[in-house]
Parts: sequence; structure tokens; C-alpha cells
Amino acid sequence: MSIYVIDDHPLMRDAIVMVLRRLRPAENIVELERLDKLPAGVKQHGEPKLFCLDLKLPDVTGVSGVIALKQGYPEVPIAVYSASPAADMEEACIEAGADIYIEKSAGSGELAAALKGLLQADVETDDAAAPASPGKLSKRQTQLIAMLDQGMSNRDIAAQLDISEHTVKVHLWRLFRRLGVKSRTQALHHARSHGLLSSGTN
Repeated sequence: MSIYVIDDHPLMRDAIVMVLRRLRPAENIVELERLDKLPAGVKQHGEPKLFCLDLKLPDVTGVSGVIALKQGYPEVPIAVYSASPAADMEEACIEAGADIYIEKSAGSGELAAALKGLLQADVETDDAAAPASPGKLSKRQTQLIAMLDQGMSNRDIAAQLDISEHTVKVHLWRLFRRLGVKSRTQALHHARSHGLLSSGTN
């Protein structure tokens, strides 16, 4: 399996790859200039385990690249990065299926923290062996619901679980997707309506 970095700007692509190699030196990282080169890349380098996608490519418009990746590889996490401010595009990207949105203006430390959070969340998801039943939550997701019920902020949750706020965001987005909701309020309403808070967590 490989990590795919899809970006038509060599300097930005190099920066993303450099951060990924620092975080995961043993991973095979594949660089592509366009989304339409992905099928050939997968055939040559193997199935993807993570996509790092520039929002603006020669062959995509708006969030169409995110939608295409999610349709072709629904289980593979997507990190989107863009020159557009998060206030303009983040919500649309998450709605389309991205796991995290990173502004290109972010420093290398913030970029590394965001990608590390996404990779760490993947490991935790794998380790948790989340139940196949869509009505049930993984141990981590049950923890998050309980913390939301306590009114804890992302910063509070990060401190309690000893993870980064970026990782908290990734976990929350995945929780919302699993529940079919778009906000904390909706997640809590769903959890209460379906008895997901009854067992509690410690």
C-alpha cells in the first residue's frame, strides 16, 4: 500500500512528501501531478492508504477531486490542502468526504501536526477494530460522545486523551460520518435517541 500525494506544484508536493517521510520513513510515497494519473499509479504502486490532495488541479474543479477519490476509494482517508482560507472551503471539503483540511499558508509544524493526527487516527481506528454494525461505535467514538455530552471543547478532549487537536478533529469528523450527522448537537441527539450514551465511558 502507498500514500499518494496529488499536486501539480512541485515545491508544495515536495514539502508534503518531506513531512510524510519524516512522519513515516518506511512508507512508499507516490507523487502525482494530476488526478487522472491515479489509476495508473495504483496499478504500478499498489492500493492507497492515504491521499494528500491539492484542491486545485488542472483536471478538477472545486471539490470534484475529493468526490472522485471518495467514490473510488471510500475507505481511504483524504487530507486536502489549499491556498483558499479554511472559512471558504473547509466545510465543503468535509461534506464531500475529506477527513482534514489544511491551508497552504500553514507552517511546516502545523502541516506535520495535521498529517500526524490523520495517520495517528488511522492507527487508532485499526487498533480499535470498530464494530461492523453501523449502529455501534468504536471505543474511541464512545469516549468522544461521552466527552461531547460533558460539553468538552476540542482542546479539552485533546488534553484528556493526550492527542493533538487535529487528531480530535479527525475523530469527530469520522464519528459524525458514522452517525450520519453534521454537528456536535446532532451527534448528541442521535446518541441519546439510540441509547449510545447508556453504557457510559471511563
